[in-house]
Amino acid sequence: MALTYSEKGSLGEVAPDFELPGVDGKTYHARDFSDAKAWVVVFMCNHCPYVKAVQDRINRLAEQYAPRGVKVVGINSNDSAKYPEDGFDAMKACAKEQGYVFPYLWDEDQSVAREYGAVCTPDFYLYAPGTKGLRSKVMLLKYRGRLDDCWSDEAKVTKRDLAHAIDRVLEGRDPDPVQPPSMGCSIKWK
Repeated sequence: MALTYSEKGSLGEVAPDFELPGVDGKTYHARDFSDAKAWVVVFMCNHCPYVKAVQDRINRLAEQYAPRGVKVVGINSNDSAKYPEDGFDAMKACAKEQGYVFPYLWDEDQSVAREYGAVCTPDFYLYAPGTKGLRSKVMLLKYRGRLDDCWSDEAKVTKRDLAHAIDRVLEGRDPDPVQPPSMGCSIKWK
């Protein structure tokens, strides 16, 4: 397990599009989430202890904010040849076992992780609707950082950074520009 920290995001950048299969049998595109009031993208996987420690929190966050128009998507980009526990069939089993209420997508060729600049699991991105240049109705990066201030023990959490950022976006404000990085296992590149 190689501890890696997420990198500072280029706030205001447009969310790259993608086309990825979900464990539910559907195919998803980034544009499918353009009607969200806020959109959380989480690069995650099945085997990482950092993800395992927070997967319930991610699921609860998705449940809590869904009624307010927030959508969450999980993307697994790990090399499943070297890490079979992160393969598509294992993803299906994990999503079912954990009761994920959000789409869990497979980035088999790792192109989406590279396009987004993801480096670790979990790696959190928060987008909000906006405009950029001549484009309309795009999702713009507002936050890239950690879920909260204690990945290992939810009872010790004192600051819910991602939830606070979502709340600010829903209020029509920008999140705090100080965004502590997420930390976790490095993405397992091919």
